Amino acid sequence: MFQRWPTDTVNRMLIMGVILLCIEITFFHGGLIFSVFVSSFLIYIGWKRYRRFWAKIFFWIGVITLSITILNMMAVRLILLVVMVLFFVHFFRSKQDPERIAPHFTAGEQEPMMKVTPFFRGQLFGDQKTSETAYSWQDMNIQGGFGNRIIDLSHTVLPDEAIISIRHLVGNIEIYIPYEVEVSILHSSMMGRAHILGHQEVRLFNQSFHFQTENYQKNKPRVKIITSMVSGDIEVKRI
Repeated sequence: MFQRWPTDTVNRMLIMGVILLCIEITFFHGGLIFSVFVSSFLIYIGWKRYRRFWAKIFFWIGVITLSITILNMMAVRLILLVVMVLFFVHFFRSKQDPERIAPHFTAGEQEPMMKVTPFFRGQLFGDQKTSETAYSWQDMNIQGGFGNRIIDLSHTVLPDEAIISIRHLVGNIEIYIPYEVEVSILHSSMMGRAHILGHQEVRLFNQSFHFQTENYQKNKPRVKIITSMVSGDIEVKRI
């Protein structure tokens, strides 16, 4: 169903939802911020130590309280109501004008494609790191929620130009670069610290910076690192 909705419609719904949430939190239920923060903290602590009995209790208490808090918000109820109305509208329209699926042929031969499994899959909670044994390189596009990300490039053979892109919420990022590889780092963060090849930036607050080695433009192999995160530290060092 949702695949057939225009992107503009989905974007408008998201924007309206965010505006309604901001209005409700600001003028009616300011205490929701504290409740959501506490629930999220319990979920994070519980997930980090999930093997322990007390951590499991923390995790599920956080999940339950966060779910109740969200469902009690008037803005969320309105969004759910709009989604239900759109669903029924789409359902009745599909009955009157059902979608017709037919083979689609393009001129010329179809170019062969191969699906590649990425190093890291999208993961909301938990730590991730590259293999500690040799592995073949592929460019990285990583999205994460809570946890640490460790990328060690000493166990692979890099091409002339490699790309690492990381978008993360909360956690630390560590990237280990071989000495013969040139590096470019573009990093943005709401809160955190940065340690880049011996350079230290302390107490970053809603800032971005760009570092690159002296011979990055003319020497190969080289790796471009693009990272953005809400809160956490980034460390890039030689190995």
